[in-house]
Amino acid sequence: VRSFTPTQLPGGLLSYKAGLTLLSVSLIFVTGCKSPEQKAAEETGKRLEEASKQMAAATKNGQVNMGDAMNALGAAMGATNGGKKIETVDYKVLKDMLPESLGNMKRTEATGEKTAAMGMQISNAEGRYSNDAGGSITVKMTDIGSLTGLAGMAAYAWAATDIDRESDTGYEKTSTFNGFKSHEKWDKSSKSGDISVLVGSRFVAEASGYNVEMDALKDALSKLDLKKLDGMKNVGVQ
Repeated sequence: VRSFTPTQLPGGLLSYKAGLTLLSVSLIFVTGCKSPEQKAAEETGKRLEEASKQMAAATKNGQVNMGDAMNALGAAMGATNGGKKIETVDYKVLKDMLPESLGNMKRTEATGEKTAAMGMQISNAEGRYSNDAGGSITVKMTDIGSLTGLAGMAAYAWAATDIDRESDTGYEKTSTFNGFKSHEKWDKSSKSGDISVLVGSRFVAEASGYNVEMDALKDALSKLDLKKLDGMKNVGVQ
């Protein structure tokens, strides 16, 4: 299990404080009517507002109480996920789902890890494949765990948008892959790119490669049991 030190937190604590306030205000603003979704958003807004107050209390006179700040950030992440606590799927389970080979490519390495910080957890498994022609593909599965709410959508914004752009050198687009929202990018000159799918609003499966065709990446992704991943979307939810 790998943990983050305060100096590893991206953007600094003050940027998190500002982000909490903005996200809280945005959620409360859209809850004028009381549909079930809006009620949930309103409740999330209240939790974020409280987390923002905790952050403010942790940063008095320009000094940061790291313990209190960590607790506030953990509370904020829980708020964006509807207050749910999620224990991620064991990375060993994900690692066992990696294919032994991809066509004429042999698996050269398989790794996995679980990362935890401030009450948040992420687990992933990754397989690397190559052939004698210099082609390589990396297949990865990630359980984003507690980031499945608004924070997850921020990290994987393509899942909530439609993209379709093309240039002389490549393209980027969103689509569907085996029934799941997908995002793909391709560079013609280097014959490199990647394709990702969001499964069950919790797992991200992706294949990236160099000196290969996009069809090879899609074939690699098809070797993963996405239906099995989808069936695990409620595992560890508390």
